[in-house]
This record gives sequence, C-alpha cells and structure tokens, in this order.
Amino acid sequence: MPNSFVIKNATIVNEGEKFTASVFILNGIIEKIDRTNKDDIPNEYEVIDARGLLLLPGVIDDQVHFRDPGLTYKADIYTESKAAVAGGVTSFMDMPNTVPNTITQEVLEEKYKMAAQKSLANFSFYMGANNNNLEEVVKTDPAKVCGIKVFMGSSTGNLLVDDETALENIFKYAPVLVATHSEDDATIAANTKFYKEKYGDGAPTRIHPLIRSAEACYRSSSKAVELAKKYNTRLHILHLSTAKEMALFDNSVPLEEKQITAEVCIHHLWFNDKDYDTKGNFIKWNPAVKSETDRQALFDALLNDTIDIIATDHAPHTLEEKKRPFFKAPSGGPMIQHSLQAMLEFVYQNKISLEKVVEKMCHHPAILFKVKKRGFIREGYFADLVLIDPNAAQTVSKENILYKCGWSPMEGQTFHSKIVSTFVNGHLVYHRGTFNENQKGERLLFER
Repeated sequence: MPNSFVIKNATIVNEGEKFTASVFILNGIIEKIDRTNKDDIPNEYEVIDARGLLLLPGVIDDQVHFRDPGLTYKADIYTESKAAVAGGVTSFMDMPNTVPNTITQEVLEEKYKMAAQKSLANFSFYMGANNNNLEEVVKTDPAKVCGIKVFMGSSTGNLLVDDETALENIFKYAPVLVATHSEDDATIAANTKFYKEKYGDGAPTRIHPLIRSAEACYRSSSKAVELAKKYNTRLHILHLSTAKEMALFDNSVPLEEKQITAEVCIHHLWFNDKDYDTKGNFIKWNPAVKSETDRQALFDALLNDTIDIIATDHAPHTLEEKKRPFFKAPSGGPMIQHSLQAMLEFVYQNKISLEKVVEKMCHHPAILFKVKKRGFIREGYFADLVLIDPNAAQTVSKENILYKCGWSPMEGQTFHSKIVSTFVNGHLVYHRGTFNENQKGERLLFER
C-alpha cells in the first residue's frame, strides 16, 4: 500500500490534550487513532516507533514570501518549501508581491500550477489588491484561495493601496477574508525624511522602529478595523508589532465567532530593539521589531487569545542585500525552518504551554481560514504531521540552514528540541535529515 504507516507510541499533542496512541495513515489520510497501542499491526503498514517523541499536527503558516516567480535569486517555492517541511511546516500561504505582482486571476492560477510541480508542502496563494484591480479581486474563489492581501503601507511593485475609494471598495466587496499589512505610509515617509537628514548614509539599524513607528502601525491598523466594522468585512491583520494595537482586538468570543482577527510573527516574539546592536539589518523587518514592552505585550496577548495565530512572514533576501547600509538594505528575513523550534524553546522556558503552541500554529490557522480537513490530528483528516524529539539539542548553523539565501537571524541559537519527521498528505517527506521528494504538496481548499 502506498503511504501506509503506523506511528506508534508517540505522545500526541492535539486539541488541548496530551496522550499516547498509535496513528494509522492510509492513502494520505489519518485512518485511525488507536489509544490502546496494540501490537497486532497488519503487515502492509510501515511501523514508526515514536517512543519518546511528540506528534503534532503540521504547522500552517499563513504568511510567507517564497519569491517565486521573478525574485528567485533570493528564494523559490522548491527551496523554501523544503526548509518549511524540515521545520515541521506542512502548509503555507504565500504573498502576492512577486514579479509579476499577483493582481490578476490569471497570474494567481499560474502560481498554483507552478507550486503543484515544485512545492514539498501544501500551498495557497493570496490574491493581491491594488488601486485599480477591484474587478479581478471580486472574482476570487473563497473555496480555493486563502484571501485577499492589502498593503496599507509601503510595498514592492504596484501593490500599495493608498487611494481611499479603492480601499473602501476592497473592504466593501471582497468575497473572502482580507489580510492587511497595516503601516501608515505618510507617517513613515515623514519619519524617514527626518532620520535621513539626521544620519545620512551612516544610519544605524536601531532607528528602524523609530521610522516605522508604533504610531504608524496603530494609525493603519485602526483604520483597517474601522473599515471592517463599517462593511462587515472578514479582516485579518498580519504581523502585529505593538502593545498599542492590542486594544483593537477582542478575546471575549471564540475564534470561530471573530470577524476581526490578529496574527503575531516569531521575530516580534523573539527579538526586541536591543537586538539591533548585534543583529543589525538581519532583524530589519516591516513592521519593525520594537521595544521589550511591545514584545511582552504581544506575548501576553497571544496567551490570553487577543492574538489568534503565530506565523513567520518568511521573507528571504540575499546576504549581499542585507549587508548594505541601513537605508538601502531591504526589510525581511527567513524564519520558516525554525519557527516551530523557536516556539518550543519558549515551552522549554515555561513561557507558553505546548498545547497553546499547537493551538496557535496548527489548529487556529485552520479554523481562521476554514482550511478543509487540516490542522488537527483527527480521523478522516489529511495526515499532515510532525514528529519532534523534545530532548535533542540542535544549533542553527550555515551547514544546516536550508534557505536559498543561506543565512538565518537564528544562526548560533541552540534549541532544546529537534524536528525528526514531517508527513505531508501521509507522505514521509522529511525524516532525520533526509528528504523523499517523489510526492509534492497539494493546493489547500477552504470550507466557506
């Protein structure tokens, strides 16, 4: 039988529970979860003894930039999906600021066709919005596309939505979830002018959160929330970075009932503005990594369910680009290979429970986007699974970084846990450092 496995003796972490069971996988699907752990397993199943290991649902990352097509000197769907599955990420949702920009249905479908040939993980792609493509935006199929991406702040190409009428119409007529990058462009432009005059070409990276300030974030996020409430838009605000923005979100109802939802990224939980002195442009992201007060507020909001999910905003640039002077160095960095390990490190530090990590990285993205039959360890669901050794240390180094760009802001970090195996649609794509690439990921579908 193809792809028939039994994962035996694993400690399963799923839906707020930890328990030992055997998971039967047949033809890409979780066939049975057997808590008796019986030894009489039919011969046609390949047995994986997972004693001492944790079994989690595969991570769903709702925000990545895999740079394909058009920017493939930085990254591509094959290389970054390979890094993803090595990090326990089984599904990703990719952004439209590629070349050409994903602003027509035709270009969007071309990306899906390409991913079907190249991606080792499951995939979805956002439809991009701009000032002039409402006609294309409204054609987006909610059952087949994760959402509409709106850049309410500086972006590459023709993707900044700064026309008020266009913005209102997108919120009014979007047939599916609208995901926003929320930073106020006018505020950023004024701050940039001030600091360029002050520092010139020798500006230090530590001014980045002063340029892309908390005020710039709040102005834009609050505007997005206001528009969503006006038009009853299903709004999801990406990569929140400030304490002030937390007041815009609600934790009084379950995620299933929320109309406005929130995401935090690993780097805003991991770093603070003191780290610019050692990391420089390697932690230059938009929105910027900000103060320790902001970082702690984000963590608290994650724990109390004001923030709904954790993602990466994985956005590689070459080493040469990142080594440029501050004003010329692009924002963004790679993170997808180490996102789960980073959160497991917080578990090791007793800052968050393992169950909460699974909820925010696996269950909640599936609920928030209404992903069909993924994000949980349930019978009848796709077998997107990750095995973890919680007691095997691993240090991030150039030798084990899989990103095409060849670097990581986590370089030199030793994690107390290690990804052992990753299943995508029941296919054992990654196992103890070895890849089996003879089966590709699938297009995500949505129950909406």
